[in-house]
Amino acid sequence: MFDLNIDKHIYKHVHFIGIGGISMSGLATIMYREGYEVSGSDINIGKTTKSLEKLGIKIYHEHSPENIIGADLIVYTDAVNLENIELKTAIKNKVDVIDRASFLNSIMSNYEVSIAVSGTHGKTTTTSMLSEIIINLDSNPTILLGGQLDDIGGNIKFGDRKLFLTEACEYKANILKYFPTTAIVLNIDEDHLDYFDNIDHIIRTFQGYAKNLNKEDKLILNIDDKNTSSLENIDNTNVISIAINKHADYMAKNIRYSDEGYPVYDLYSRDEFIDVVNLKILGYHNIYNSLAAIAAAAENNISYEKILKGIESYKGVHRRLENKGLYKGARIIDDYAHHPTEIKASLSAIKKSVDNKLYCIFQPHTFTRTKLLLDSFAKSFTDADKIIITDIYSAREKDYGDIHSKTLCESIVKNGQDSIYIEKFEDIVKYLSKTLEPGDVLITMGAGDVYKIGDILLDNKKL
Repeated sequence: MFDLNIDKHIYKHVHFIGIGGISMSGLATIMYREGYEVSGSDINIGKTTKSLEKLGIKIYHEHSPENIIGADLIVYTDAVNLENIELKTAIKNKVDVIDRASFLNSIMSNYEVSIAVSGTHGKTTTTSMLSEIIINLDSNPTILLGGQLDDIGGNIKFGDRKLFLTEACEYKANILKYFPTTAIVLNIDEDHLDYFDNIDHIIRTFQGYAKNLNKEDKLILNIDDKNTSSLENIDNTNVISIAINKHADYMAKNIRYSDEGYPVYDLYSRDEFIDVVNLKILGYHNIYNSLAAIAAAAENNISYEKILKGIESYKGVHRRLENKGLYKGARIIDDYAHHPTEIKASLSAIKKSVDNKLYCIFQPHTFTRTKLLLDSFAKSFTDADKIIITDIYSAREKDYGDIHSKTLCESIVKNGQDSIYIEKFEDIVKYLSKTLEPGDVLITMGAGDVYKIGDILLDNKKL
């Protein structure tokens, strides 16, 4: 296992291949703030790379062997393959190289307490909720998010070595490389099937992750999720359960909703009533996310007074049911959902607040996910009145021509719903400018760049 003592400065210059990624940029920031020379390369120019440059980090926007001159440690992201010229050069020249997940774990090991949030859905929201709790503590935590949270000024908060909070993604079985002191598993669902064989393979991976923990560590499980509950019998660590429908260590009871549609519930810890929790975000699924955040904080000796103050001040993270504004009296919302379960949850969360029609513009994310989960996708839009499907966002994948957004659109129509395929964003904007009416809600949905449609409508921006 790769071991890095940050204080010893065995390495002087760390270079990140794919530095513009949300996690990579955070790790680069930590190393820069710890006094290391940091550089990175990324062919995509955006807000993240620009903010790193402002910080003082050298960014290259093309890959070249010259970029790694002087670097004695190379960190590379999952999107980088062995044909990358910088990685090939580093290996040829016997420069130390490490993948992002292993490097993240090595950073995490420098902290007294480390909390890692995993699961197929809800990682960013739960991590953000925990962030709202711990930023009010006397200590100065370090936080690494998979989204942008206004209260920490982005996706990274640099602090002391007492507490480290991060997301832990299961893609490519990366969670097997993590050894946190507190691990949260929110749910386990079919996803990333370009890597995993099936759901059993995914469950085994999470089981292996749980076995990384020690007797003094904590494993927080949502036992209402049937796949996650399979980890309950693991005996190498302290298992703490959360649930709504089953008896658990932390429970939400007497669930009701505020006038604004936000969940309200009675919090119980080991059968003892603690207090009433008033969430400020929509969605039944966010009750589970809040329970996980509460349990993780309480099990690490944070008072309920501070926990509830943080939970109830949380108003969401960018791209998670984010209200963007009004267009001709229609409300524009953006959401990161790109999996059938997430789509269902997000549409259900906003349906009750729609006065007229609910429009959903969905941009499928990766060809593999769209192909293998096609039937589930086709059945996930039942709460939408009009579904517009645009082209698949390829992300890391190549298009082999065996799946197309038109196929998804046709499957949705076969399920009895109103769905159309529109290829270009500008054509979607033209369509919406003619059809949206006051009282409608438009949600742009997907993990790619579909959010731009809302921006264009609201700000008259050009692509």
